[in-house]
Amino acid sequence: MSFGDVATKTGGGGAQQGDGGLGPLSDRLSLGVAARLSRYLQVLTQARKMGKETISSQELSEYTHVNSTQIRRDLSGFGKFGKRGVGYNVDSLVSQIRKILRTSGQHNIALFGAGHLGKAIASSDIFADHGFRVVAIFDPDPAKLGEKVGPALVRHPDDLKAMVEEEDIVVGVLAVPTAAAQALADKLVDAGVKIIFNYSEALLQVPPEVTVHTSSPAVDLLYALYFYLT
Repeated sequence: MSFGDVATKTGGGGAQQGDGGLGPLSDRLSLGVAARLSRYLQVLTQARKMGKETISSQELSEYTHVNSTQIRRDLSGFGKFGKRGVGYNVDSLVSQIRKILRTSGQHNIALFGAGHLGKAIASSDIFADHGFRVVAIFDPDPAKLGEKVGPALVRHPDDLKAMVEEEDIVVGVLAVPTAAAQALADKLVDAGVKIIFNYSEALLQVPPEVTVHTSSPAVDLLYALYFYLT
């Protein structure tokens, strides 16, 4: 999954009339559709950066490993985006998928951890490419306080609640040691953040209204290895 996958409670994947083909706000995508659309968006965003103006369903299939028929089925459920023999306009499809995933606009992130991983995340364009902006970085290490990492200054975690309100932060990213993750997740929950992206191996306990996505390179490698071996 990616950040676009956060609102994926099971529901109808097709479009409803009366909302520009995108369905009413109460309609939710199924987990599978949202996950695939997020993957298409990742590839399309990179294709646009490379200067591509159009892309075919077969090209999307090669980069995402999703069957081209499935790709056309997913996209046709929300309108007519492509032309036979021409493919999809990259700019238009990026815009439409962001609308479908309801991730258009800018979304502010609080990042915990100013170590090697945190610095890499803060300095990367990956989040910015999809409308996410790291507006606050937190680390309890006195030696790191006040240091500029990427676009923001490192602050003490005690400043979190005020920053969430001031910057309208919607996502918390944990790039911290496993032992520190739960206490920081509790701080995020207490501050009102409803989405947590967890880079640690911690099994976080949060209220049911809070969404946690844990990203583990080891798990991703095991997943890839399984399909390679079978």
